[in-house]
Amino acid sequence: MKKCLFLVVLSLWGLAAAAQESEPQMYLEEGQLPDAVYWLPAPPAPGSTQFLYDISQYFWGKDRRLDPARAEKAVREAVYAVDPMLEQFSVAFGLEVSPQKTPAIYRVVSKAVHTIRLSATKPKAAYMRTRPYVYFDEPTLVPKDEADLRTNGSYPSGHTVRGWGMALLFCEINPEAQDELFKLGYEWGQSRVIAGFHWQSDVDAARLLASAAYARLHACPEFLDDMAAARKEFRRLKAR
Repeated sequence: MKKCLFLVVLSLWGLAAAAQESEPQMYLEEGQLPDAVYWLPAPPAPGSTQFLYDISQYFWGKDRRLDPARAEKAVREAVYAVDPMLEQFSVAFGLEVSPQKTPAIYRVVSKAVHTIRLSATKPKAAYMRTRPYVYFDEPTLVPKDEADLRTNGSYPSGHTVRGWGMALLFCEINPEAQDELFKLGYEWGQSRVIAGFHWQSDVDAARLLASAAYARLHACPEFLDDMAAARKEFRRLKAR
């Protein structure tokens, strides 16, 4: 009986540990990040001149879908998890980033991106802005994502927060790749307009939000230590 009880407890402990490991690690809690509802303007109201610009950009995005290469790029950049993002950013970064090959770089980028994306949680919930594909009742480039995102606020763009944040982080580690990184980071946001999931103002706000959260990370000693270790690892690997 005692042996069975021990095995049950051990099994439950293992499940709890696995669940804890699967949860993304972060440097800061949501309440420690800049409050975008306080400092960032609300999304453009329907009928405003700013909203008319959003509408014009929506049709610009639909026009860009006619270019097969750009449409495919927008679909490719619709990923949200860190690992598939890294596969694409590694090319611009100039070094393959993975837990096995670059543990220090992977650690700081993964933890920081998960931290930065928290900054979008509060404004998304506060504004619950209707997404353009819902507003126009039209299909997107990624149909499989439509149902889940239909009830998720459009402002600001979570994908853009992650993409711009990753570009900022990689640039700090390898400044020589800054142009390619920021080109990719910028296009990552525009892909959300082209795919039909976000208004242009969602994307523009997300870049500001990611930059603010990135700046806030530099007041976190743990992040600064990890970033120093990542830069050291990068220099060692590039020197080979």
